[in-house]
Amino acid sequence: MNGVSPGTGAAPARAPYPVAPAPASRRLRALARAELTLLGRNRGVLFTALVVPLSLPFSVRPALDQLDVQKHGLNAGTAMLTAAVGFSLLFTVYTALVNVYVARREELVLKRLRTGEPTDAEILTGTALPAMAVGLTQALLLCAGAAVLLHAGTPRAPYLIPLGLAAGLVLSAALAALTASVTRSVESAQVTSLPLVFVTMIGSGVMFPTEIMPDRLASVGGLLPLSPAIGLVRAGWTGRWDAYEVLGALAATLAWTAVAVFAVRRWFRWEPRR
Repeated sequence: MNGVSPGTGAAPARAPYPVAPAPASRRLRALARAELTLLGRNRGVLFTALVVPLSLPFSVRPALDQLDVQKHGLNAGTAMLTAAVGFSLLFTVYTALVNVYVARREELVLKRLRTGEPTDAEILTGTALPAMAVGLTQALLLCAGAAVLLHAGTPRAPYLIPLGLAAGLVLSAALAALTASVTRSVESAQVTSLPLVFVTMIGSGVMFPTEIMPDRLASVGGLLPLSPAIGLVRAGWTGRWDAYEVLGALAATLAWTAVAVFAVRRWFRWEPRR
């Protein structure tokens, strides 16, 4: 027989060297790159994310002209810019991610990812990064376009704009994961995401500036999840908020984000809902 027979003192086979896990940043990049590829193949979600936020702000222009926002120290360009950023958060990030999370869950993609190295937080974050990047790019382009084309002027407190965008993007992604937890199918995702979209459009100063709302309605609308982020963006242009209002908006956003993250960790469904 070829080889070494038992009992001849052959050296035991060496155990393979342990493979070090990939860094978290590399795993996030890989997840985001794969999700970006899948996002580009979904024409319906891509259309909603790219076209709707760009077209809807112009639909509020007639209403703004009738409301005469200049009496409240605003101009149509600033109001339309706030509307554009709000629509970007709602459609490019929130509703798009609800569809993405539900689709990946029903296709068992999330379940397979959990068997590898990525943690649950990395899976959800990596899945959300492409939509958040598109939303950020779109919002920045809308801000630049509003300043030039809609005569919104220059921001008086520009440091508030990135704070508002960052707060809105993170909270929109967390709310999308939470909404996906109660969504049974991709078809029903359009229905489960509508309540937040409608109340945010009406009460958070997206369709109409909060300055022209009755005080009681504006106070109630200020309690909505995305109201602080949208308010920060608007205040960045108008410069009307003092330090107390800015800190209050940031605290409210952190509180909503903490609640959403806790709820996602508690109730997010990784298995298909049958």
